[in-house]
Amino acid sequence: MTILAVETSCDETSAAVVRDGHVLSNIVSSQVRLHAEYGGVVPELATREHLRNFLPVAREALRTAGVAATDLEAVAATQGPGLPNALMVGLKAAQALAFALRKPFIGIHHHEAHLYSPWISGQPPVAEFSAFEPNVSLIVSGGHTMLVHVHSELKHRLLGCTLDDAAGECFDKTAKLIGLPYPGGPEIDRLAAHGNAAAYEFPRPLLREPGDDFSFAGLKTSVRYFLQKNPGMLEEPQRVRDLCASVQAAIVEVLVTKTIRAARRLNVNCVTASGGVTCNSALRRELAAACQQERFALRLAEKSLCTDNAAIIAVLAERKLLLGSEATNPDADIAPNWALA
Repeated sequence: MTILAVETSCDETSAAVVRDGHVLSNIVSSQVRLHAEYGGVVPELATREHLRNFLPVAREALRTAGVAATDLEAVAATQGPGLPNALMVGLKAAQALAFALRKPFIGIHHHEAHLYSPWISGQPPVAEFSAFEPNVSLIVSGGHTMLVHVHSELKHRLLGCTLDDAAGECFDKTAKLIGLPYPGGPEIDRLAAHGNAAAYEFPRPLLREPGDDFSFAGLKTSVRYFLQKNPGMLEEPQRVRDLCASVQAAIVEVLVTKTIRAARRLNVNCVTASGGVTCNSALRRELAAACQQERFALRLAEKSLCTDNAAIIAVLAERKLLLGSEATNPDADIAPNWALA
């Protein structure tokens, strides 16, 4: 099966071609530099760039894969959640192509695509669903933080999610308070590598609570109050590095502890993690150490597949079709607030 997929849920325009689980191409046009001036994604600008970049990106995905549009057996796109106008660009373009080719269209849930992305690995990437086993999955990025119990392929249950700020949002907003460039998460990770994580004590929200939900708004607020009380520290590079390390340690401890606790409770032997924040070096390191101690298998999404991209959309679409899921109504609308079941 050969599938072209499109992803335009936020500020990356991406198209990918997948055939029988093999990622033949995964083209991503990033808008980071455009939005850096504003310290965050501007929806109107993101939509404009998707309109400008979609055709060149889609053509490059087909060219790189050595596939003609007439070779496609299905077309997929992110249906939600995401920025409404941004989603509209990719979804309607994919639906139009599927209609023109008289091929099935598959609308994909963005978070669900991340959920199964840890089962794609290698260079070039190949889906490894033959190795699939029940797991507890952490999906963590700038827009969402959630824990999911995956019983079997395409069967999963949401355990908990963020009640306010996502972990990635906390990273980015903290970076903005410190005066670091956008996107702030990677900057904090870079500086934290040379800082003392025990230098400052910050709260670990909901860490001792029995549920699986997350909350990071209070941590972000505590950083703001801390900087108000210590206005001169931003002039001292080492203290900034220590601050980054301390904030990062608080976020990572919450993410790792809650993930491991859920895996123990549900008696699974495998933990997975995906989403943009999974690129964070401390999270990857601490989650690996915790899983080793608990003797859990760990599958981390490849860093190239952690951020928004169409390859994970295409792989999930193909898997759904192979396992008997019906195609999406070709007139289906976007679902900007689509919740993961």
